[in-house]
Amino acid sequence: MALAARSQATVADLLALPDEVRAEVIGGEIVEKAAPSGEHSDAQTALGSTLWPWFNRRPGGSRPGGWWIRAEVDVEMETHEVYRPDLAGWRRDRVPERPTGRPIRIRPDWVCEVLSDSNANNDLVVKLRVFHRNAVPHYWIADPERKILTVHRWQADGYLVVLTAR
Repeated sequence: MALAARSQATVADLLALPDEVRAEVIGGEIVEKAAPSGEHSDAQTALGSTLWPWFNRRPGGSRPGGWWIRAEVDVEMETHEVYRPDLAGWRRDRVPERPTGRPIRIRPDWVCEVLSDSNANNDLVVKLRVFHRNAVPHYWIADPERKILTVHRWQADGYLVVLTAR
């Protein structure tokens, strides 16, 4: 007797969840995001508050600007890959209007994930591969436990680690 093929989750399944459920679609599966630890929250807040005033603005003046930066928004990378990055950014020269909707269906130019025990494997392997396949130019991994930031830059044959900092 053959088993019926199980359908893979999509954004429709994600949107059908109650509002209080924080989840992503990874490899066609609904994956709940655990509540962030204090260390995770501190790292996400510190990164966001450091980058926001410098980059989430029009270019010009004494600061670089030129980005739309968002925290915890749903981004549909592929039909069965809908992520909620800790931070994501879109270059204003490529995306002149602020990305809106749920999910956002415009590929980000930058993604930053803050590692925690519950998500490290997805962030370091699965999402990295999907972001690369979709040509996300910049992928940062912040590890609050080890206090390390790893900066990846897209290249055709794989991400190049251009910076590892403490």
